[in-house]
Amino acid sequence: MHRHILKYSWVMFLFPSLTTFGQAQLPRLVKSQTATQLYVDEQAYLICGGELGNSTATTLENMQSVWPDLAALHLNTVLVPVYWELVEPQEGKFDFSLYQQLILEARQYQMKIIFLWFGAWKNSMSSHAPSWVKLDQNRFPRAQDEQGISQEILSCFSAEALAADQNALQAFMTFLKETDESEHTVIMVQVENEIGMLPSARDHQELAERAFKSPVPSELMNYLTTKKEQLVPELITFWETNGLKNHGTWEEVFGQSKATDEVFMAWHYARFVDELARTAKAVYPLPLYVNAALNRPGWEPGQYPSAGPLPHLMDIWQAAAPNLDFLAPDLYFPDFQLWCDRYTRQKNILFVPEHRFDETVSAKALFSIAHYHGLGFSPFSIESKTNPGDEHLSDLYGMIQNISPLLSEAIAHGKVDGVLLDKAHQESILYMGNYELTCRHDYTLPWTPGATTENWPTTSVAVIQTGEDSFFIAGTGVVITFKIKDDATQRVGLLKVDEGRFEGDEWHITRHLNGDQTHQGRHVRLPTGATSIQRVSLYRYR
Repeated sequence: MHRHILKYSWVMFLFPSLTTFGQAQLPRLVKSQTATQLYVDEQAYLICGGELGNSTATTLENMQSVWPDLAALHLNTVLVPVYWELVEPQEGKFDFSLYQQLILEARQYQMKIIFLWFGAWKNSMSSHAPSWVKLDQNRFPRAQDEQGISQEILSCFSAEALAADQNALQAFMTFLKETDESEHTVIMVQVENEIGMLPSARDHQELAERAFKSPVPSELMNYLTTKKEQLVPELITFWETNGLKNHGTWEEVFGQSKATDEVFMAWHYARFVDELARTAKAVYPLPLYVNAALNRPGWEPGQYPSAGPLPHLMDIWQAAAPNLDFLAPDLYFPDFQLWCDRYTRQKNILFVPEHRFDETVSAKALFSIAHYHGLGFSPFSIESKTNPGDEHLSDLYGMIQNISPLLSEAIAHGKVDGVLLDKAHQESILYMGNYELTCRHDYTLPWTPGATTENWPTTSVAVIQTGEDSFFIAGTGVVITFKIKDDATQRVGLLKVDEGRFEGDEWHITRHLNGDQTHQGRHVRLPTGATSIQRVSLYRYR
């Protein structure tokens, strides 16, 4: 089967800072007809990733045994923290030798890197700031709670803290440009990590109090007023409770509440990060993003890391930080689809840089790409498994990379969708072309081993339409039946079902499926327990 990569004649660049053709090979985000995709070395790139544990990449010695495990998982991208305290142990004196070697080792294993800048904040705290920052509290003041107690959190209102963080990130981006501009091993950078205010909803330090009593910045009020009809429901509802005022101090505009405190902090955190991003892109314009520790339902600001790039604050962050390319969720809560739905509002691109490394990750990785047209997926502490080659994620990542050109092209043209199923959600219906596809969990077949058990695995497939009556279906644990939309007079049969894989651009058939494998032509089945790629041709009869 012939496949091709997206042509520049019909795509437009999304971000002005990345549009110059003189930088045509720099990793960048490109908007097609239906999605925004990451391009690396002129090809659409799907991230089959994994994030290292926080301290794993602190020494080269510790990484020696990790690289083979990452390769066994079929990763094509590893997310690696960069620790401000290690790269600038003395002010103005930088040492990037660790990261230079990690880049070289990644190349040996044919992997890409996303670096995570652990600068002013990591999981709300400033634990990775250098000692010269931590010890000079007059120059680098801490955030304070309502009682005036200082926290292990640098205040985002400190110009000195911003300048120091900015200078360090600028030096790091300069190093990346000098080290990697011709190779493109590094494809993105995360700015800070899980920013958020604790244990109060906002900073009460002197500089923060002065800002809180000042008028809401005109840039924010203009943004909210102009986009009032498009704001996320949580924000417009909150603004409406105080009468949709468009000028005044923070409490005059939004009212006196912890939610107001959080909006105030979100604006100032985002402005701080935007300055970092602006400086970084001026040096080396890689795609940049921020990640969020999610808010627990029912918890108030201050009980969770408040004011980070959370979905109910998405408009605040987009208004304050135009130099960021997207906001990303770290997913450790249930309701995967709910959070993904929230993070794909406001034209935000979905990328999951962290997910608990559990038995659901392979299905969710595929679903996030196929259904949400996401950039990719990354379980946390990816090096933690004893036998990584035996993980189902290894098979899934291998499969995604096998169909990556086909899948990327389908994303660009809006010809792919996916389902995510478990015992609580046993069925999902897709509409593609003239067909209605009923997708059911494999365990809904009573003869499937495990169907009578309580613990049904989470399963998923990607469905790619390649012609009016032809599809590729890839994944595991799903049974699909077909019918014509809005026409009960026609029935749909399976003309041909083949299992196989791509070898280069050629489709290689490993099995012709019929008989018991298709229930005598009744359905397409991808059994639980192993990944499968099937090419399906349909026909109609009366």
